[in-house]
Amino acid sequence: MDCTLVRTLVRRYCAGEEDWVDSRTVYVGHREPPPGAEAYIPQRCPDNRIVSSKYTFWNFIPKNLFEQFRRIANFYFLIIFLVQLIIDTPTSPVTSGLPLFFVITVTAIKQGYEDWLRHKADSAVNQCPVHFVQHGRLVRKQSRKLRVGDIVMVKEDETFPCDLIFLSSSRVDGTCHVTTASLDGESSHKTHYAVQDTKGFRTEEDIDSLHATIECEQPQPDLYRFVGRINVYSDLNDPVVRPLGSENLLLRGATLKNTEKIFGVAIYTGMETKMALNYQSKSQKRSAVEKSMNVFLIVYLCILISKALINTVMKYVWQSKPFQDEPWYNQKTEAERQRNLLLRAFTDFLAFMVLFNYIIPVSMYVTVEMQKFLGSYFITWDEEMFDEATGEGPLVNTSDLNEELGQVEYVFTDKTGTLTENNMEFKECCVEGHVYVPHAICNGEAAIDMIDASPGAGGREREELFFRAICLCHTIQVKDDDEVDGPRKSPDSGKRCAYISSSPDEVALVEGIQRLGFRYLRLKDNYMELQNRDSDIERFELLEILSFDSVRRRMSVIVRSATGEIYLFCKGADSSIFPRVIEGKVDQIRSRVERNAVEGLRTLCVAYKRLIQEEYEGIYKLLQAAKVALQDRERKLAEAYEQIEKDLILLGATAVEDRLQEKAADTVEALQKAGVKVWVLTGDKVETAAAACYACKLFRRNTQLLEVTTKRLEEQSLHDVLFELSKTILHCSASLTRDNFSGLSADMQDYGLIIDGAALSLIMKPREDGSSSNYRQLFLDICRNCSAVLCCRMAPLQKAQIVKLIKFSKEHPITLAIGDGANDVSMILEAHVGIGIIGKEGRQAARNSDYAIPKFKHLKKMLLVHGHFYYIRISELVQYFFYKNVCFIFPQFLYQFFCGFSQQTLYDTAYLTLYNISFTSLPILLYSLMEQHVTMDTLKRDPALYRCLGTGPSGRWCSR
Repeated sequence: MDCTLVRTLVRRYCAGEEDWVDSRTVYVGHREPPPGAEAYIPQRCPDNRIVSSKYTFWNFIPKNLFEQFRRIANFYFLIIFLVQLIIDTPTSPVTSGLPLFFVITVTAIKQGYEDWLRHKADSAVNQCPVHFVQHGRLVRKQSRKLRVGDIVMVKEDETFPCDLIFLSSSRVDGTCHVTTASLDGESSHKTHYAVQDTKGFRTEEDIDSLHATIECEQPQPDLYRFVGRINVYSDLNDPVVRPLGSENLLLRGATLKNTEKIFGVAIYTGMETKMALNYQSKSQKRSAVEKSMNVFLIVYLCILISKALINTVMKYVWQSKPFQDEPWYNQKTEAERQRNLLLRAFTDFLAFMVLFNYIIPVSMYVTVEMQKFLGSYFITWDEEMFDEATGEGPLVNTSDLNEELGQVEYVFTDKTGTLTENNMEFKECCVEGHVYVPHAICNGEAAIDMIDASPGAGGREREELFFRAICLCHTIQVKDDDEVDGPRKSPDSGKRCAYISSSPDEVALVEGIQRLGFRYLRLKDNYMELQNRDSDIERFELLEILSFDSVRRRMSVIVRSATGEIYLFCKGADSSIFPRVIEGKVDQIRSRVERNAVEGLRTLCVAYKRLIQEEYEGIYKLLQAAKVALQDRERKLAEAYEQIEKDLILLGATAVEDRLQEKAADTVEALQKAGVKVWVLTGDKVETAAAACYACKLFRRNTQLLEVTTKRLEEQSLHDVLFELSKTILHCSASLTRDNFSGLSADMQDYGLIIDGAALSLIMKPREDGSSSNYRQLFLDICRNCSAVLCCRMAPLQKAQIVKLIKFSKEHPITLAIGDGANDVSMILEAHVGIGIIGKEGRQAARNSDYAIPKFKHLKKMLLVHGHFYYIRISELVQYFFYKNVCFIFPQFLYQFFCGFSQQTLYDTAYLTLYNISFTSLPILLYSLMEQHVTMDTLKRDPALYRCLGTGPSGRWCSR
């Protein structure tokens, strides 16, 4: 009896692996595992078809009608139309049915056309040819026929048809280069690594003979996370188990570069690929104007009901006299006289509802949608918002929020890449207290300024160790290909080469150290090569990489030198390095780091420790155990990293400069004059961020800075700090609202608040006594009375927490978040309006935003000009619709007093039908697209006009 299945179930459910039900097993090439191994349990997975369309041919009409009649106005007119069909009403059913039919038809045609385009795109993708490996040879099939477990070959410049585990490549070292521009917008080449035990299978025959199974997590949308392991079976030995991570996963939509071909096995296909899982739409944002429109519809519906009720009562008062309701020319039949009074009254009430129903503007939604859609082109057509350096212009991802741009009260902005250029330049490094400033290179020799005296013999050794650490502790790729886009020339060689990394800091550091005499050459066959000052080539075996993450804020490498010495080099933020250091000139280096931070430079600290062979073997076992875990791999790796990265020796620190973007300071100043409060949310340290805030005029020289930081909380409790700040600020000024505060007032004290992530966590943390809300409210009161707020050391979710805190405060202000990186997506999605910068950190922010702009300076025109016009135009459009319908129907109401409340209509049927559809819709649509009550130059010159929007007659109607 084969007990393999029983053994598998017992091991999974009784040996602490009960959560494995959330994993899947993939059989490479659909080959069953050998006898005695895992039981062969085929799993049902979808094919590789991508479906982004919303409708099918069969469900378009019912599904579209259902969605359209979910709107209050459409459903209301449907009811009125049905009433006109059922009972005898004064107007023809055509008067309600035709406008409703027009609105429904136009919307259905628009949505149907958009879905047809999606169907065409899906069909083109699903029929794309793909090369499969079957029976040792290549077979060409359509992409939609691909199944989980199929082995696929992808050639250079081709797109991966599904999510693949990288098995082997044409490169000897088993690597390939990939661009993920279509996924996250990053055009840089990323290196992926084949499984160690399969990278030698380079032909179709070899790869077809591979006998392996893959265990991995079920599909989930995170592009940067993958947990799995591969079991490679041989004829004699037990299976070799290797961990699989995101470096082994090739995502659908990514493109193969600088590699002739690769082989991979499909693990996620079709709608289970990470790209498809990211298709799911974000929560729908609704503008304040749209919400107000719904409120006004309800108000006008109440007016309509009251008019119908008044006329019904007045009719029966009028007919209360004998024979008043039976003139000689219109005698009632006996059946009519016997009808129930309440039934007659209800029928008359419905008839009056039909008569007055034109007070509700049936075509308003369609007109407003057309105005928003057509009006959004004014942003994309704006030549002043086009950046010639990058060739990028503004993008409108949704036109539903145009008018929100004219009501913004809070702007939350990232610093790096948003206020700054994210173009790093190496400025200096400090080694053992000695400062090195690289200068220009002359005749291949690096000119170095030494601010301090030269180090001694021991210092010289530490200095070279520091330079080696910078050359080795990174994830940079080196390109010597002439075809690389925009390559940087090596300073000491005519050879074209480029350093490519996902982090601009790493490139700046390696290029800076190159000017100091140490040059990183390449990674080949797991050996990192560098050239020292004597032009000798040094080779270090790369043993382990402890990857960077935003929680640890550091990364490490473990390398073995040619002499057999094993080093761990660690590079990271000062707050994450200093607590782990047991030796080194900490005070001198800390002083230099703080000085550079005050000057606005980005600083990193470098440390190391030597490892003996026994220590490394223990580290290797610890890391392997964490890497092959399917459950809680991230937590186990984090615990392993914490054990490894300790007892370090401090070597030194680096400083790179990230310059402010052009006109960033002018933009911040204009926004403050417009009454908009600007908050900077950044992951940088306090000193660096504060210096940048002074440079961009967020903080002014007379600004009194208030701090809620970890350093201060070490001296005082959070309770005391918050109450002390509240006493300082709240008694000096009343609440500074949008209407009376420009941010630059000279007759009141100007306050600025600085808070870091740790302090924010304490404020937001729920307490056992339930008093956290008190801290939040107190913090909120302090923030509202500050002209500017700087939040440092912020994690991505904390950025979203800050936005949410302001968004749902009692004033319910309109918020805008702007950023350029993946870490800004959470706050962009949380804010009322999200704007992405098309920058160097990829396009994730731009893809997830409502609007995208090339530079931060373009935010000024987007808000002060376009936002101003959008809000004025939409407010006048909506007000006009309600006004014209009141004017149209009020004479009909008065006319009933002169016709004995007989429900006689004042207007012709054709006029009733066309009044909303064309007579009064097209003129106001053109007006709402072209109206400019103030010139653009005036709006740009006087930002204070933006503050008047919410208080003017056209803005008062949509009070928030």
